[in-house]
Amino acid sequence: MPCRGGIAFPLTYLLCYACRTMKRSTFLCLATLLLAVALPAAAQKFKPKTIQFKGAPEYSDQELMAAADLKLGVVLSSAEMNDHAKRLMDSGVFDNLTFKFDGVDLVFSLIPNTTLFPLRLENIPLAAGPELDAKLHDRLPLYHGKVPSEGGLLNDVKDALTDMLAAEGIQSVLTATPYTGALDSRGHKGAAISLAITSPPVQVGKIHLQGFTAPPSAANNPPLASPQEDTKVLDILARLASSSYNTEGSKNQIETYLGNYYREKGYLEAAVHATPSPAPLVTAEAIQIPFDVTVAPGSIYRLSGVHLDPAMVVTQAAFDHQANIHPGDIADGPRVRGNWEFIARQYHNKGYMRAAVHNIPTYDRANGTVSFAVTAESGPVYTMGTLKIGNVADDLRNAMIAAWKIPAGAVFNESAVLSYYAMRDENPALGRTFASTNCKYEFVLNDDTHTVDVTLRLEKR
Repeated sequence: MPCRGGIAFPLTYLLCYACRTMKRSTFLCLATLLLAVALPAAAQKFKPKTIQFKGAPEYSDQELMAAADLKLGVVLSSAEMNDHAKRLMDSGVFDNLTFKFDGVDLVFSLIPNTTLFPLRLENIPLAAGPELDAKLHDRLPLYHGKVPSEGGLLNDVKDALTDMLAAEGIQSVLTATPYTGALDSRGHKGAAISLAITSPPVQVGKIHLQGFTAPPSAANNPPLASPQEDTKVLDILARLASSSYNTEGSKNQIETYLGNYYREKGYLEAAVHATPSPAPLVTAEAIQIPFDVTVAPGSIYRLSGVHLDPAMVVTQAAFDHQANIHPGDIADGPRVRGNWEFIARQYHNKGYMRAAVHNIPTYDRANGTVSFAVTAESGPVYTMGTLKIGNVADDLRNAMIAAWKIPAGAVFNESAVLSYYAMRDENPALGRTFASTNCKYEFVLNDDTHTVDVTLRLEKR
């Protein structure tokens, strides 16, 4: 054994952490056995001149030293080297880890875990973003905005957030669950680890109407009450208060509900902004998150025209004949939606059950008018599939089947279902039965065969 300065240096010692798929208890027994064979002098101490990390360039040596609780210049036993390595492996940030000490250099070789996930704060009243990430990184050097699905780093993040909440006077219990979000632009679902307070419940608190920008006045526009004086607005806010709080969803819900209310009245560019208060109200029963809301309805819009693509199955003349909103009328939600529903029905009546109607608004803000250019994607034609009739006696079922007008394989016609229930002269007996009951129907679209299965039901009034 070579010597330097009278001190004996051992041969290179190597310890390899098995892949994370192995049971940790089995591995620890194996590691202890290997260490006992390689290091008969277990009490021997070593002072590495350098500590190096290889294979994980996204983490600095300083971060890895801190995460392993290592300090250069400290004398270590072989068991202590193993303990420091175990701290890194237990973080869940690495799939595999080996280290060796040759008497001079302590070298860790790392294989990072490639399945780390961003955090999603489900209902935690802390502002997510760079500032929070920096606070977590200061406490947890291996936290770079992502965590493993299990392991020490995830638990450490939960503990850190729990401590931050406690510093704000919020005693809470946090849980972590996998989260799969909406499809991104490439059709992939965004995965994350969702952290949520499970106790006590977190609720939307009082919603304060802080600001209102009155719409421009016009002689022929109906008066608009301020939100504080509008009973329907107050009813909306009362329903939302005390609902379950969600970091993203509650803000969007308040803005959507109020925005839709004003858009239904013809204020098509209404802007509503809801801001959660940074000071939650904490009681023994719940954590309540108050909101401040500002409302800017903008101008009321009147219809200047609806222009259909000539290629559509509905002609401009047929559309204009049925329209219940005309140029000069306020473009309120129910009547405008009625236009698109009429167009969609015409496609459904020709078997285009997946037709998509697109309406593109063009705003003339100077004159307070809006026009719509309408196109449609028809999609495939669907044919009649199976007919089922539920909760009626056999004789009535047979009569209803005999009166059904769409044979299997024929192009499906949605309006035929409505006219079926409206029969009187053609089949007086069935007409009387239908008139005295609640007539229900249900469609099931089979996209693989492009067929429509229909279920009819009669319910007592």
